[in-house]
Amino acid sequence: MDPSRRSVLGVALLPVVLTLPDRPDAVGRMEAAQLGARTRIGLSDVHTVSAMTEQLSSMDDQFGGRVARPLAAAFLVNTVVPFLRTSGSDDVRRAMMSAAADLCYLTGYMAVDEGLHGLAQRYYLQALELAGASEDHLTFCTTLRGMSVQAVDLGQGPVAMRLADAAAAASPQAGPRMRAFLAGQQAHAAAQTGDRRSALMYLQEAEFAMDKAEARGKTFGSYDPASLSYHTSQVRFEMGDVHGAVVAMQESDRLRYSVYRRTRVKERAILAERQLSTGHLEAACKTWGFALDDYPLVNSGRIDKRMTDMFNLIRPHIRNHDAQALYERARETVRPELIPA
Repeated sequence: MDPSRRSVLGVALLPVVLTLPDRPDAVGRMEAAQLGARTRIGLSDVHTVSAMTEQLSSMDDQFGGRVARPLAAAFLVNTVVPFLRTSGSDDVRRAMMSAAADLCYLTGYMAVDEGLHGLAQRYYLQALELAGASEDHLTFCTTLRGMSVQAVDLGQGPVAMRLADAAAAASPQAGPRMRAFLAGQQAHAAAQTGDRRSALMYLQEAEFAMDKAEARGKTFGSYDPASLSYHTSQVRFEMGDVHGAVVAMQESDRLRYSVYRRTRVKERAILAERQLSTGHLEAACKTWGFALDDYPLVNSGRIDKRMTDMFNLIRPHIRNHDAQALYERARETVRPELIPA
């Protein structure tokens, strides 16, 4: 690719663009859109946006939001917005808005991973607007659920519950896997509000729906048994069953696909914290060690916070051989600014 074309696309986006199946045509369409040379969009442009979103999502799973989100934001501003401003048939324009909504949702999710919660909210609201305009019920309810996940992780249980219920209401015809995806989040939010009865009811609903979904054939890349075990762990933890939460999180870790590296590091750090709280110091150190194995490959604000928490939690046990070894290894592995003074 010659330097002039490289400058139009942006060097950072090139590795993503190179993964597209119809790369030469896609590059030409993207460049034309950025330069304002396109007068009409077609379904091929929609497919380009969807394919790029899929690739960016994979990067986020493996390398974290700090790596993927700037690329997604650049693609959104430089290519997708010009596409949205270009004329096309009603069906094509509706499909483009739907694809843009999906990208906005993903970019918001990445911003949450960075710890940029205000920015994430703006992306989420834009995703809702585009999904509503394109009558994309799937992205609309997925975005509401993403907002619920953000709220529950911030300890805002009542807000998380309202958003999880709104997501479920927005998808009344959901299939079993989607129903499990929504009910699992409702269970977590209900547990955080102290509504034990509803939490267990939604968790049971998610389990039944997941059984039906798995019986129809496993689907890679969507809500799966590892995700359900994670929600089971969160519900048990919120209800005070820390031992049960540890068992469920261990099952989630065992079932998780290897490509979800960022999630693996984050949830192993959570598992270690809970193992420590039950008095299993050596087991916690071992689990934190597994998290450190992948840590250098991931750039995530959520994981960085977990690493700082790890130092603070281990320090009182520093005379223990395993704790001391973990502490010293972590000092050599994590970013220096994360190490407490």
